[in-house]
Amino acid sequence: MVDVDAALVERVQRGDQKAFEMLVVKYQRRIERLIARMVRDVDLVEDIAQETFIRAYRALPNFRGESAFYTWLYRIAVNTAKKAMIGLKRDPVLTESAMASVNDEEEGSSRVENELSDGETPESVLASRQIAQTVNAAIESLSEDLRQAITLREIEGLSYEEISEMMNCPIGTVRSRIFRAREAIATRLRPLLDTRQGERW
Repeated sequence: MVDVDAALVERVQRGDQKAFEMLVVKYQRRIERLIARMVRDVDLVEDIAQETFIRAYRALPNFRGESAFYTWLYRIAVNTAKKAMIGLKRDPVLTESAMASVNDEEEGSSRVENELSDGETPESVLASRQIAQTVNAAIESLSEDLRQAITLREIEGLSYEEISEMMNCPIGTVRSRIFRAREAIATRLRPLLDTRQGERW
């Protein structure tokens, strides 16, 4: 199987700017989603994403392909976001508009609010919205390590091995963080779902 990213990186290293633009197009949304979950200030996301790609472009001549391109880019994004937050000396709360955009993207809810599909009632729609808000709030309240691990697993859909490489820690640690994150989310959800202790959801 041809590694498209590796081929594009090689072209960039040979001076092909168009190849880098293709990498930006491919990963911009994922990087912005990742940053939005770290920074929680919708106005800063685009700037930090742009800074991430600028840093990546400057560092690409030294990229040796020892990890996947996205793993490498992910680390740059995390470091850029952390640096930006230290520079601003703040940890902004999640704004309404950021919540709306995260929810829309994750749930693919471009459907008109008032149109109910078969079998849906206003009550069930409200209940599922409450569950989504509770899950989001639970994720937001996790420590950075737990939030990062559960986001990579459940939202980005990465394997334990990939997460281990990205977070630079053993697979056992990744499993433990994901387990603890799921437990914390389940604790918040239990009153809504009326599940018994020991059951997750």
